[in-house]
Amino acid sequence: MNEFKRLLTYARPYTGRIIVALVAMLLYAAGSSGQALLIQPIYDQVLIEAKDAQKVALLIVLTYLMKGIGAYVSGILMSDVGQRVVRDLRNRLFRHTLDQSAAFFARRTSGQLVSRITNDVNQVQSVVSDTIADLIRETLAVVGFTATMFYLDWKMAIIVLTAAPLMVYPLIRLGQRVRRTSRRGQEELEHVTHIATESLAGHRIVKAFGAEAREGQRFSAATQLLYRTNMKITSALSALPPTMELIGGVAAAAAIVYGASRVEQDTLTPGQFTAFLAAAFMMYTPIKKLSRMNASIQQAIAAAQRIFEMLDTHSEVRDKPGAPALAPVKNGVEFRNVGFAYDDEPDRFVLRSVSFSVRAGHVAAIVGLSGAGKTTLVNLIPRFYDPTEGAVLIDGVDVRDASLASVRSQVALVTQETVLFDDTIAANIAYGVPGAARDRIVAAAKAAHADEFIQRLPEGYDARIGERGQRLSGGQRQRLAMARAILKDSPLLVLDEATSALDAESEQLVQAALANLMQNRTTFVIAHRLSTVRRADMIIALDKGRVAEVGTHDELVSRPNGVYAKLYALQAFDEERASS
Repeated sequence: MNEFKRLLTYARPYTGRIIVALVAMLLYAAGSSGQALLIQPIYDQVLIEAKDAQKVALLIVLTYLMKGIGAYVSGILMSDVGQRVVRDLRNRLFRHTLDQSAAFFARRTSGQLVSRITNDVNQVQSVVSDTIADLIRETLAVVGFTATMFYLDWKMAIIVLTAAPLMVYPLIRLGQRVRRTSRRGQEELEHVTHIATESLAGHRIVKAFGAEAREGQRFSAATQLLYRTNMKITSALSALPPTMELIGGVAAAAAIVYGASRVEQDTLTPGQFTAFLAAAFMMYTPIKKLSRMNASIQQAIAAAQRIFEMLDTHSEVRDKPGAPALAPVKNGVEFRNVGFAYDDEPDRFVLRSVSFSVRAGHVAAIVGLSGAGKTTLVNLIPRFYDPTEGAVLIDGVDVRDASLASVRSQVALVTQETVLFDDTIAANIAYGVPGAARDRIVAAAKAAHADEFIQRLPEGYDARIGERGQRLSGGQRQRLAMARAILKDSPLLVLDEATSALDAESEQLVQAALANLMQNRTTFVIAHRLSTVRRADMIIALDKGRVAEVGTHDELVSRPNGVYAKLYALQAFDEERASS
């Protein structure tokens, strides 16, 4: 139950509401118990002696009023607390997930992460919002009915309550089964979410390869597993109420036999006996509810385990305590004997002994075959990862010694796979500078050669571009990414294959935008098309994670056995063959 207790700690900020709700629950329990107690004067006084009818009637109305007010107030307040707790938990889980390192996201799918934030939290939501309130309220009602039975006849109360231990065992056993099965169910639901997310995101490829039926079968297989798991949960839940009813029925039958003999001996009045039976039967209603609540709580615990597993995962790149802000770049960037290996493969280094310096305002091109470590290298600059060995320094300061926010504020990133959001064009351009004035947004768009196509859209800068900007062409999306980087106006610029997926016309426009973007900035360029890096101030050729050579285009191409010369010759041959 540690996860359940930990879940309840999120309710501490709302203690005042909980206290008021508990008072209302006590009122509910008192009203419920009072209804059972009033059966005695109805039988012994109103029906037999025909007296105190008005008094008893008034008390009946009062008990129903108490019960109704208690149920309403406690239900509203506890639901409010529950919704607040779930909101806080979901917000914390989302922010915690977003703060993780790039390695964290590389090991998990979007579907898995979305499932934790939505499905798992939804599983917790019903319990925190409603079940906990019902649990406390119905428990107080059981306590009230038990006290009523002891007040009326303690011997009969002991007979009835002998069934309680017999109810606990199946409750615990079935609860454990529900928790285990619920965890499997959440994992199956996560798999379903993953398949759906993956297939819908790649719908164009699915259609192009005629794979709709295959993806449908894959999804159906996952939902079949989910169905079977959910049916196991249903089977366990369905077995509990009749089991408890049978045990309770036997205990009630024993009380009836014993109570009837007491009435016959005139040691118990008919009113007392009837009131006792009413309290006993009324008590089994909240007991049955409590048994169902236990199953719901077990399901929530299974979901909470998965949520807290995520919250307890700390792979994020963190600030050192009291880390100062990094001053604006003046001198340049240095890689000093840098080595890097992923956490899950600590012995396999992607980068090894990488050393070079780039002066401020210069353009450094990073080239090499696929898998040489180019993207990993530039990901170390904004601290998407931290080096395993060595250091990345900006103006002589190790980036790990500066605050993360100040380092990233000085880096603008443009990648081959342009990431845009389902918002307006203006909002996407101003993503790095929230609240930027419209004239600055337009100026950035003009510098990126994007203003022309934006003005042709019916809603201009207020046009929504769809998920990942799918309403725009590849070149248009890339120019928006350029405008976003221009508006951010960071001194360091990382271009990761920014033009490799474009046609010739789009590339020409994007290259013009790049020229504006790179002005007066320290730029790191990754490009497969070596023609785009010829004008770089320096070229760093990587080979199997190491720096093979550093120099200008003319210097490196003159080395016939060099890595760069071989790449250049191979690409020139491919281009010549493609044009012939």
